[in-house]
Amino acid sequence: MFNIFLFAPLCALGALIFALFLVGRIFKASEGTKEMVEIAAAVREGAGAYLKRQYRVSGLFFVGIFLLLLYLSFRGYFTLFVPFAFLTGGFFSGLAGYCGMSIATAASARTANACRETLNGGLKIAFSSGAVMGFIVVGLGLLDLSVWYSSLDWFYSNNPLPAGVSKTTMITSTMLTFGMGASFQALFARVGGGIFTKAADVGADLVGKVEAGIPEDDPRNPAVIADNVGDNVGDVAGMGADLYESYVGSIVATGALGVAAGFGVNGVVLPMVIAGFGILASMVGVSFVKTKEDATQKSLLAALRNGILVSSVLVAIGVYFLVKMILGMDHVGIAWAIIIGLVAGILIGLCTEYYTSSEYSPTKQLARGAVTGPATIIIEGLAIGMLSTTVPMIIVAAAIIGSFWVAGGFAQTSIGLYGVGIAAVGMLSTLGITLATDAYGPVADNAGGNAQMAGLDPKVRERTDALDSLGNTTAATGKGFAIGSAALTALALIAAYKEKVLIEGGSILLDLTNPLVLCGLFIGAMMPYLFSALTMGAVGRAASGVVVEVRRQFKEIKGIMEGKAKPDYASCVDIATTSSLREMRVPAIIAIATPVVIGLLGGVNAVGALLVGATASGFLLAVMMANAGGTWDNAKKFIEEGGTTEGKGSVSHKASVVGDTVGDPFKDTSGPSINILIKLMSMVSIVFVAFILQNALVY
Repeated sequence: MFNIFLFAPLCALGALIFALFLVGRIFKASEGTKEMVEIAAAVREGAGAYLKRQYRVSGLFFVGIFLLLLYLSFRGYFTLFVPFAFLTGGFFSGLAGYCGMSIATAASARTANACRETLNGGLKIAFSSGAVMGFIVVGLGLLDLSVWYSSLDWFYSNNPLPAGVSKTTMITSTMLTFGMGASFQALFARVGGGIFTKAADVGADLVGKVEAGIPEDDPRNPAVIADNVGDNVGDVAGMGADLYESYVGSIVATGALGVAAGFGVNGVVLPMVIAGFGILASMVGVSFVKTKEDATQKSLLAALRNGILVSSVLVAIGVYFLVKMILGMDHVGIAWAIIIGLVAGILIGLCTEYYTSSEYSPTKQLARGAVTGPATIIIEGLAIGMLSTTVPMIIVAAAIIGSFWVAGGFAQTSIGLYGVGIAAVGMLSTLGITLATDAYGPVADNAGGNAQMAGLDPKVRERTDALDSLGNTTAATGKGFAIGSAALTALALIAAYKEKVLIEGGSILLDLTNPLVLCGLFIGAMMPYLFSALTMGAVGRAASGVVVEVRRQFKEIKGIMEGKAKPDYASCVDIATTSSLREMRVPAIIAIATPVVIGLLGGVNAVGALLVGATASGFLLAVMMANAGGTWDNAKKFIEEGGTTEGKGSVSHKASVVGDTVGDPFKDTSGPSINILIKLMSMVSIVFVAFILQNALVY
């Protein structure tokens, strides 16, 4: 009889093979003219150089934490597998981001060249590049989890277990550390990449577009290559690492909750099998993404949405049979919890689209109100961002209650919590295609830059701009999806933290009359604001360095504005790289150290309250920042595309550029990084439970 667990690693291998097939299709396309090839090579070289330096910095942190975990394992706080699970989690997270970024930089010139012929040709290459990122993330994530599960299952089946601890408990405890490694690498990728991309973007826009009055992606702008590099290291590698850790985090947390719910091995296997089925459904969905030449923004968006909807429907049908097969008919409510997660992810995406797309009234009204200057566009953008938190919060709350209820949580709490965790797995089950619709955006953006710098026919830029404008909407939708999945995953991790405390012989009670609990709650609520302040300030400082350098070159290099002299692109890349790597260290240290420090000072109850506070405030702040930034960005593009009577160069346009500049770190640095913050703190708390219980000043 076929072992149902094998379905997961086989699907993971299928995802990687499918990604290789897409890579082959991309590389068959031509990169175009000599100028296009040179521009793409410069971006690729800059992106590769940045990632190598980032990995050196993060590698030092990984070595330090690995040695700490190794020391604590020798002291008996956890098994010897834990430090190595941490390393592999980080390694595969970084590998997924690197592979995705490598393909993205190879696809940009090919997308621009395809747009010389047809819009649909450009869409196919850009979307295929995004799909490579998506399927590499799910393939590597699920394959590594499968290998760890099989190895640990074999080891604990053939070796004695600690007294009173089950085999599945030992397996899930170790695999949670894999998630911690992925979260740690994702933090570096998201924060470092986010600082880089927005420093370059802000520097290029403020001096090039506002001060010098030259077009976006103009080859005379010294920061233009750095800007294109930033799109790849931040929006491709960073986003890939972010959703990689959400993906594996939701699976391992749900597996741990399955053990607590009494499902044993079946409770651990089910989320991995569902993830595998989601891979197959995503492959089918990819084939539905196509459009006609001269398609409107609406039809382009519909093409991408069709792929996601097809994949979601297939998963919704398949999970009923999978749950019935693995858990039995008595627990078929778990299938409904998965469907609730799927629906919640789609609804959050649609809500984000409404508040950020120029097809709808919030962005249109913001653009039309820009005539009064930058102050009002900032105020109105913040108001839209704050307002946009309402519906996603209601959706997530409804998903939590709904998945808890249909799973049977009001009869048995542990099964209800398993339902909440598996709802997060359901939301992320179609990540292969969902991430593709997001990761394709930076490729289209780079394609437009390539077309502009290579001096291609304006028709090419019109086509790449159509793809880029769609990419802004899908990127905003993707961020909303990432934030929503982070909220459900974080809740599952908090539940897993509680179970881990009980397994280690402790007890947890979040009593609001306990001052330590209240302090933990307030500090947790403060953490996303502190983290955002640090990352926003980092963007400001890094951008200042780029601005000064661009101004210097405009002043000192004679003939730049006339196109007779070539700017020094490398210096801006180097400034953005050095600044981002320096600035990302403090936020990373704070995110890792805070749960341990709070635990040692206030005990496990204070840590539990810390996680609750950080998740609640972090979700709302992340939604507000991502949507406000997306609205400012698309309001600017709406004006540039002739959506208002003023157009480029007008007061409205200059005001919208200021709004977009403010919104850049909102939507691409601080907002997305909060997702990782709340999950990383939960992972760290789980891993260090035994250490905190034995060494806390207060029990």
